[in-house]
Amino acid sequence: MSYNVLDPQKTALVFFDMLNAYVHTSKEQERITKPFVDNCQKVLSAARSANVPVYYARADHRHDGKDSANLYSDTGISGEPWSDPEEKPFKPYLLVYAGDWSSEIIPELQPRQNDYIIAKHRWNAFFQTHLELSLRTRGIDTIILCGGATEVGIASTAYCARDSDFNIVIVSDACRSGNQDNHEQFMNRIFPFMARVRTTDQVIAMVKG
Repeated sequence: MSYNVLDPQKTALVFFDMLNAYVHTSKEQERITKPFVDNCQKVLSAARSANVPVYYARADHRHDGKDSANLYSDTGISGEPWSDPEEKPFKPYLLVYAGDWSSEIIPELQPRQNDYIIAKHRWNAFFQTHLELSLRTRGIDTIILCGGATEVGIASTAYCARDSDFNIVIVSDACRSGNQDNHEQFMNRIFPFMARVRTTDQVIAMVKG
C-alpha cells in the first residue's frame, strides 16, 4: 500500500450514474458536462491501460416508481424548499427508467465485456448490490470514484466505502454537482478526511506510478 501510488492489482475504478439522462438530454447539458465527461474519459483510458477493473453503478428504477424512495425532505438537491412538500416535483424514477435510453451508460464511457455493471436503487452504490462482493472477490482494497452528483451518490458511496474499510481516491474534476458550492465544500472540507482527493492528472500519475 502506498500513499502516492495505486496498485492496479488492488484498485478499481467506479463510475457513479454516468448515464444519458444526466449528460445527453440537451445540447446545453452536453456543453455544461463536457469538461467533466472528458476527465472521466481520461481516467478510464488510464485505468484500461493499467488493467484496472472498471465498475459502472447505474440507477435501475421501475417505470412505475414502486421501488423508489419517496421520503420527506426540506429541500430538493438545489437547496430550494419545496413549494408543496406533499407533492414534490422531482422523483428519480421520472428521470431514469430501467431498460430505457435514459439509464444507459453514456457512449463516451462505453463499457466492455469484462466490466462490471452494478444496478442500484438508492444513492449508495454498495447498498443491496453486488459491488462489495465483486470488489472483495478480486482482492480490491482501493476504489477510484468518479461521477455525480457529488453531494448525493458520490458522497453516499464514499461514506459506505470508508465504513467498509476501502481506501478511496475521489477524482475532484471527474465528479460533478449542479451546485458548485456543494461540490467545493465536499472536495475541500469533507472528503479529505476520509479519502484522497485528487485531480484527473494526479490520479493518472498515481496509476502509472
